[in-house]
Amino acid sequence: MIDLDVGKYGAFVWPAYAATAAALAWMVADSLIRARRWRREVERREDGRREAEPTGRGR
Repeated sequence: MIDLDVGKYGAFVWPAYAATAAALAWMVADSLIRARRWRREVERREDGRREAEPTGRGR
């Protein structure tokens, strides 16, 4: 069984775990948000490039 008793150091250990978990969650969420933003930007630019290409050039 897992022993979660950290004794007299609990006042330092549990907040450190909580801060680490919060920082990790923040980094994951921020990465996902930035990835979505970049994907939308790339799609917007690709759509703009497709509209600007001349049509009927033998393709």
